[in-house]
Amino acid sequence: MNPSNRVLAILQLFENGQPVWTVEEIARELGASTSTTYRHVRELVQSGFLDPVSGAGYALGPAFIRYDRILRQNDELIRIATPIMENLLAQTSQKATVILCRRFKDCVMCVFEVHGNEPHLSTSYERGVAMPMFLGATSKVILSNLPDRALKSVYLGNEQTIHQLLHVDTWQQFKDEIRSIKRAGYAITDSEVAEGRIGLAAPISRDQQVVAGISLVAVPSTTERKKVAGYVTHVVEAAKKISIELSKEASIVPR
Repeated sequence: MNPSNRVLAILQLFENGQPVWTVEEIARELGASTSTTYRHVRELVQSGFLDPVSGAGYALGPAFIRYDRILRQNDELIRIATPIMENLLAQTSQKATVILCRRFKDCVMCVFEVHGNEPHLSTSYERGVAMPMFLGATSKVILSNLPDRALKSVYLGNEQTIHQLLHVDTWQQFKDEIRSIKRAGYAITDSEVAEGRIGLAAPISRDQQVVAGISLVAVPSTTERKKVAGYVTHVVEAAKKISIELSKEASIVPR
């Protein structure tokens, strides 16, 4: 493993849920010498990506917060989508949340959310949270627009889980269900990610290529559930507005 890869590997250790690592633990996990590991850790501390804490351990440092702010300021997708997301809540329900997601590796990750101004339960999605490609309305609208080869790769990599959660038995059933979402232009899920939460999502495209998804997430009462179907048009229209604006900024929006 070359030095740059080892530095990334150190940071990726924190994805496993352990908030503090010692040099010895890192070295053992990566199969590297303590002296080499300490040198990389020292570089990460100097750049602010790691912070020394009590007990000779290291936690993620403030540099991540700084770069997250820079990313938010320069993310054209968020800038364009924010007023449209706020308007979507005004057109539908202030007891809901609108989330903006894009593909990240083999998952779909929330990059921004706007909450309604009336009391409501929080969603499972918030900035930085990743969900499987096949679970939830937002994930499915992005998944449904993948080419067959990529779609089948997702299926084969998660076959047993997909059978259990989506109640499909074969690749063809899975493909038919997902492609029906592409034809409809939106996805609706009920209690698929969290109990009682309904998600309505539509794909966001840039020059005919789907790059993200927008979703309205609500926990409606029994009487409010009847209104949910009427929100679909607003979600689809919001996605179209964002897509149009994104296409004007094509050179600086990630694919």
